[in-house]
Amino acid sequence: MEGIIVTILVGAVAGWLGSIIYKGSGLGILGNIIVGIIGGFIGYKLLGAIGISLGSGIVGAILTGAIGAIVILFIINLIVKKK
Repeated sequence: MEGIIVTILVGAVAGWLGSIIYKGSGLGILGNIIVGIIGGFIGYKLLGAIGISLGSGIVGAILTGAIGAIVILFIINLIVKKK
């Protein structure tokens, strides 16, 4: 149970950080959590493919998730053009 709570919190922070860096493309608290969690997996795969590790702790997980969240937000903004 503790692992799920930590995953949700890390995902929320990573999604929020990604939305701040990507200039206000936030999707709300639930959207940020989802984007952050999925972004963690994407960031881990992308950074792993090029041989980069941001650490194994919570800070590394948040930074990796934020990078993945930025990638997801970029793709979402390509698909859904905002006016």
